[in-house]
Amino acid sequence: MADQEKEMTFWDHLEDLRKSIFRIVAVLLCATVGLFFFKDFLFDDVILAPAGKDFFLYRLLGADFSLSLVNIDVSAQFLIHMKMTFVCALAVTLPYLVYEIWRFIAPALYEKEKKAVRGAFSFASLLFYIGLAVGYFIIFPLMLNFFAGYQVSPDVANTFSLSSYISMFMSTVLIFGIVFEFPTVVAVLSALGIISKETLRTYRRHAVCIVVILAALITPSGDPFSLLVCTVPLYLLFEFSILICKGENKILKNDSL
Repeated sequence: MADQEKEMTFWDHLEDLRKSIFRIVAVLLCATVGLFFFKDFLFDDVILAPAGKDFFLYRLLGADFSLSLVNIDVSAQFLIHMKMTFVCALAVTLPYLVYEIWRFIAPALYEKEKKAVRGAFSFASLLFYIGLAVGYFIIFPLMLNFFAGYQVSPDVANTFSLSSYISMFMSTVLIFGIVFEFPTVVAVLSALGIISKETLRTYRRHAVCIVVILAALITPSGDPFSLLVCTVPLYLLFEFSILICKGENKILKNDSL
């Protein structure tokens, strides 16, 4: 098998890439078409749920909050339906997309690198979903609650459009999904010998400052509770990255012996 992989030409790899892209597009298209017909569940029970008073976090905190949305664009609702269906399909099919990426790059790696990178790819989807959950269940509702109640003057009433809600929803939730991929990046860099746990520990104080600044940017409400809720998972993510890095170094060390 190894000899066969070594004999693959540039055009063979290009053909493999073409097949991978075709499979990814086919799976993504099928998922998008399937989710398109579940509009009521997708919007009422998932996307627009944080705007309702019965949302999980509001009941947990005992907050009396609900938000009314309006549409001011003729085609906005249809276009938002199409866009959010695709985004949700992308999130649902992420494990398969990660598998296809791994399947394509694996032949170019040494056996030692495969062992380490395979573990990182296995956790990539899980970390992404955890990030989405943190952004959806905690961060986005807190931001929504703050902005809905903020006024520069009592004479200026807040009226929120569907488009602005969807824009904040996507940016907030997806940002956390992407940020939670940080341990995966660290694990890969550690496996390749580019970064070590000592490096991360050395810059721990710098990381704390960066995490607090990032949390303040994501939750501009400024209240200590929102800042703490956002800071804690981000910092725990950094500490988890150190543990991942430490584990990968041990693997490399054992392999070298």
